[in-house]
Amino acid sequence: MITANKISIEVLPNKEGYFGEYGGQLVPPELKTELDNIASAYEEIKDDPDFIKEYNDLLKHYVGRPSPLYFAKNLTEKLGGAKIYLKREDLNHTGAHKINHCLGEALLAKRMGKKKLLAETGAGQHGVALATAAAIVGLECEIHMGEIDVHKEHPNVVRMKLLGAKVVPVTSGGRCLKDAVDSAFGVYMQDFNSVMYAIGSVVGPHPFPEMVRDFQSVIGREAKEQIVEHEDKLPDYLIACVGGGSNAIGLFYEFLDTKVNMIGVEPSGKSFKPGEHAATMTLGKPGALHGMLTYFLQDDEGEPLHVHTIASGMDYPGVGPEHSYLKDQGRVEYVTIDDEEALEAFQELSKVEGIIPALESSHALSHAMKLAPTLDKDKTIIVNLSGRGDKDVDFVVDRLGM
Repeated sequence: MITANKISIEVLPNKEGYFGEYGGQLVPPELKTELDNIASAYEEIKDDPDFIKEYNDLLKHYVGRPSPLYFAKNLTEKLGGAKIYLKREDLNHTGAHKINHCLGEALLAKRMGKKKLLAETGAGQHGVALATAAAIVGLECEIHMGEIDVHKEHPNVVRMKLLGAKVVPVTSGGRCLKDAVDSAFGVYMQDFNSVMYAIGSVVGPHPFPEMVRDFQSVIGREAKEQIVEHEDKLPDYLIACVGGGSNAIGLFYEFLDTKVNMIGVEPSGKSFKPGEHAATMTLGKPGALHGMLTYFLQDDEGEPLHVHTIASGMDYPGVGPEHSYLKDQGRVEYVTIDDEEALEAFQELSKVEGIIPALESSHALSHAMKLAPTLDKDKTIIVNLSGRGDKDVDFVVDRLGM
């Protein structure tokens, strides 16, 4: 049945790190040499049985994989229509999908003789996951985080510090995720010989979009096997939130050569006015950002626009280059959900299924809640529940006046 659903799709990226016209290495020459070293090291460890065993052992015994594929029976019955399944990445150690690639990056950094892991974070999930990975492999860790997110996601800031990481509040620009990337990258340029910049999504220069995707693809491999066990067929729809796009590509990648419909959900925030949303695919255009060619929200001079969303992990003006390619190819549909819709979904899943989702995941869930009632009952939807909402509870309480 799975074989019958196969379609032809090009294997990407190419050797230069391009997905069609997107991706690449738009960096200074001295950094390109280092990135090429990382790419070579990654190619070596991908087929190294010792590395694969160590990584898989950590996924199983440390992270707790495979994460369950849960049939949301109560929500399905309330909505009517298609069955909704949740890929429970929120049950991973550290509470989100981010640990999947952080462990891979940390193990690679140690193999390369690096002394410290450096990264940006928005919601703090990547920061917590990287600090956790650094602790388990014995490396230093430094996390840059926008000042707005430091206050908004205080529980994760505390977790990072408890795990031994240095947290650097970023006060420049919009004081959010894009500015944290800029800040961390500036530090990286000063000492990339002993530091590994562990990018938190499928963004940035080659090889990071490919490498992070590959580590995250465990989500889709598991989901494909699990849904066949549940339904004896592939799903009809996959839905995941998209900021940089790591959890979405992690779910989508293993299904790209099938006929399964895929939907990426990005934040329309308060409105579609500049600075009030992060709807990159909807309103952005191609250009150069953070060492890659991709879609991003930009002004008339090509400078990144400020963005807004209640989900800190999605407040990024760009997106991974593979998503840009998939958009142009029409293989993935990209839609938007606003702040209020995400908040409603956050509350609904909590009350109906006893699962408190991350605000990022709530965007994907909201779209699934709209779609399910329009489909027949024999259809199935997998929503990637990319993270749990513990980090968002205080913010939601203040927002709703509870």
